[in-house]
Amino acid sequence: MSEESLPADALPEYAERVLDVAERIPPGHVMTYGDVAEWLEEGGPRQVGRVMALYGGAVPWWRVIRADGVLLPGHELEALAHYREEGTPLREAGRASEGHLPRVDMRRARWDGDERADGHI
Repeated sequence: MSEESLPADALPEYAERVLDVAERIPPGHVMTYGDVAEWLEEGGPRQVGRVMALYGGAVPWWRVIRADGVLLPGHELEALAHYREEGTPLREAGRASEGHLPRVDMRRARWDGDERADGHI
């Protein structure tokens, strides 16, 4: 099937795979852009970030984040509300330069993609 014959709302295959991973991340956990790419064994953090920016609104986008745990610029308060609702481990900002917003505690919140370990299969 060629690109031209796809329905207008069809997603590229790679985007579908990225979004599928985002939907699998359990509440209270996160994966980095690089983690998603590694789990898929395709692409890299930039490609995953691009997919999330273009198509991520329909999935739990706040669960795919930067490796440093910084909240998504422009969406900090919305993401923070989701993290608090889901019980995602956070750590308080340590410096004024961090804008006084917490970060995700990557050591405690990072999910390794093993659904069996979290009882999701």
